[in-house]
Amino acid sequence: MYNWQLKDWRHFQFHENEFTAPALSFMALAGQSQGYVQSLSSTNQTESIITLLVKEAIKTSAIEGEALNREDVVSSIRKNLGYTTGHRVKDKRAEGIAILLVRVREDFESDLTETQLFEWYKLLMLGNNTITVGEYRSHTEPMQVISGAIGKEVIHFEAPSSAQVPAEMKMFFEWFNETKPGSPKSIPNLLIRAAIAHLYFETIHPFEDGNGRLGRIIAEKVLAQGLKRPILMSLSTAIEADKKSYYAALKQAQRTNDLTEWIHYFSETILKAQQDFINTINFTLKKTTFFDKHKLQLNGAQLKVINRMLEEGEEEFKGGMNAKKYQSITQVSKATATRHLQDLVEKGILVSQQGGRSTSYQVNLE
Repeated sequence: MYNWQLKDWRHFQFHENEFTAPALSFMALAGQSQGYVQSLSSTNQTESIITLLVKEAIKTSAIEGEALNREDVVSSIRKNLGYTTGHRVKDKRAEGIAILLVRVREDFESDLTETQLFEWYKLLMLGNNTITVGEYRSHTEPMQVISGAIGKEVIHFEAPSSAQVPAEMKMFFEWFNETKPGSPKSIPNLLIRAAIAHLYFETIHPFEDGNGRLGRIIAEKVLAQGLKRPILMSLSTAIEADKKSYYAALKQAQRTNDLTEWIHYFSETILKAQQDFINTINFTLKKTTFFDKHKLQLNGAQLKVINRMLEEGEEEFKGGMNAKKYQSITQVSKATATRHLQDLVEKGILVSQQGGRSTSYQVNLE
């Protein structure tokens, strides 16, 4: 039996005292992140927020098996934050998720309503012409989470029937808004509330698609309400780093209404996400120092390549740079690409890494 089929459905149990220390750790890390951002120049503050939102957009889609064009995502987020960009966005999915993430960031204090959720869903499904937006799922067949080949399917979870969804969502909205800070039934520990909100929503699974992405946004809204400011972290980045553990924890939690183990997992994931942002800040400072030191040593093609390599944040440019990739990014000849790369190595801007028959290069930020 699944959690929603049990007699104690919605009467969530957990050992509250076990989460006092994690909540204090999160508040300390969140405060540290806020302090770091405020100490940055206005340019670096902007770049840190853009990097954060880009990571969230790309990683939340990657969890669901979707690959978004990074340049489209960056351009869309910059535009929705009020900054100019010369790039023409082609992928409507990138445009939709960018508008959604910026909007949620700016409107974290409001109650969660059906109208707001449908608007989020509409943005999330931008560019998807096969999904009907503005309504919950309505098909009569079961909504199941399945893996495996045809004929050998494994059912991991089955959600409440479509007929039950409107009533379940009505109670979800009531629970969400009644437990926010300052409300009579508020849950003071923001990690507990975020973990329950995500699991509760994922269990109802109200839409044909996009439930995971919306569930993560809902959890981040909880954290922002608890902090009383937009969060400085990407929950999806931490989840995507170990998707297997996420799905295993979710599967186990959807078979009981004692959520202690689930809250432990989700709290640890939130803490990892918050620490990841601090790492992002440190990387932003390293990048600024790097360009202050080397910008005048780079020609136009080299600058374009280095910028592309550093777009990944603190993650290394996957596979490293090589002459073929350099050509693809800059449209120069192979001989020119090789010459440019050797020049960057001689200047100490790139370091070479031998890998079998080929040589790859990474940016030297030391």
